[in-house]
Amino acid sequence: MTENKTQATQAEPADYLETIADTARRTDCQALNELMRRATGEPPVMWGSAIVGFGLHRYPLAGGKTGEICAVGFSSRAADIALYGLTGFDEAEPLLETLGKHKRGKGCVYLKRLADVDAGVLEQLVTQAFNSKKV
Repeated sequence: MTENKTQATQAEPADYLETIADTARRTDCQALNELMRRATGEPPVMWGSAIVGFGLHRYPLAGGKTGEICAVGFSSRAADIALYGLTGFDEAEPLLETLGKHKRGKGCVYLKRLADVDAGVLEQLVTQAFNSKKV
């Protein structure tokens, strides 16, 4: 069986957040860390070297095997903040329509700045996405 490339690590999420060079981006990611912690009730865990994740999502693979990844999470990328796990459940679309300025990719939501979105809607989206994937 091929092992999942992105796995939970023992690295400290706070250390990763401190490495974000842009002050505004670092502040946004620290606030997002607190928002996701509050919305999920879970502590942050590093997945790989650059994803701060919350909770655990198991998903089916071929041959009856399962994979694991964080239920929801985020990462500071070169152009945007990538949010993971916030799409693909019934209540996502209405919330995404009222979220504010964002882009979507395959399974991801991308933000330039946290101030571009409604924090209350984002927290509701995180909570519902997390609850839809509880193990």
